[in-house]
Amino acid sequence: MALSGSRMLRPLEAADLHREGWAPYIVLSYGPLDPGLIALRERGIVLAPDEDQARDILVRAGTPANAFILLPRVHDNTAQEAETLRSLVETRGWRRVIVVSSKYHLRRAGFPFRRQLEGTGAQVIMHGSRYDDVNPDRWWASREDLRWILSEGTKFIAYGFGLGG
Repeated sequence: MALSGSRMLRPLEAADLHREGWAPYIVLSYGPLDPGLIALRERGIVLAPDEDQARDILVRAGTPANAFILLPRVHDNTAQEAETLRSLVETRGWRRVIVVSSKYHLRRAGFPFRRQLEGTGAQVIMHGSRYDDVNPDRWWASREDLRWILSEGTKFIAYGFGLGG
């Protein structure tokens, strides 16, 4: 499952894992529409959501169209994505799921997925995209990494206080 939140970083990694034989399906989750896309729709200009564009691009790059599962509803957060994935795991009898996200998001994202899939017998593997150029091992070395640490760090603390979904 490629979590929403990036246009191609996560879906491209999921497609590579599929091509390498690690996953038979690529699950894409719709995130909330960008406010700019909503404004364009109000002006009569309709652009496909990032997830539809990612699927179409990856199909053009050789990923079979039948490998994609696009979740039918918009997910506002990672906990909602985990709830929906549980339904898929139970319905399809999956024994292993690979959740693809950004490197800094992996630890925090693992909480709702492990919680939701508990008791299903499915193994959860959290996997960072190779296309993510941040470096958690050297978070102090770049402004981008420092921003991620500050953002994810505060969200991680919120989870510790039970405020995460």
